[in-house]
Amino acid sequence: MNYLLIIAHDDGFAPTERLVAEIMDWIKSMEARGIRVQGNPLRPASEAVTVRVRDGRISPSAGPFSRSREQMCAYELIQCASLDIAVEVAAKHPMAAVATIEVRPVWSQLSEG
Repeated sequence: MNYLLIIAHDDGFAPTERLVAEIMDWIKSMEARGIRVQGNPLRPASEAVTVRVRDGRISPSAGPFSRSREQMCAYELIQCASLDIAVEVAAKHPMAAVATIEVRPVWSQLSEG
């Protein structure tokens, strides 16, 4: 089953060179194990555009959909046999020690067919 790791940090976060190296090591390890499907860091939330369509009218607004102190900064799509294993994989991601990682199962039934 696929799981999305939604990685978020607050505005004051700044990655160190060591952290970036640790993330690259995690990526290599997860790819070698066949767990990591895809992932990328995201541009700052200030560059986001939120899109809503109501009554057929497009309503874009500058910025993220949530005005939370923590904003999504990266994602990882992983493939694991269970949620428990996905949580273990997320806990080994270096960002888990300095930010927040939400582990979300992907609703695969909608993509089958």
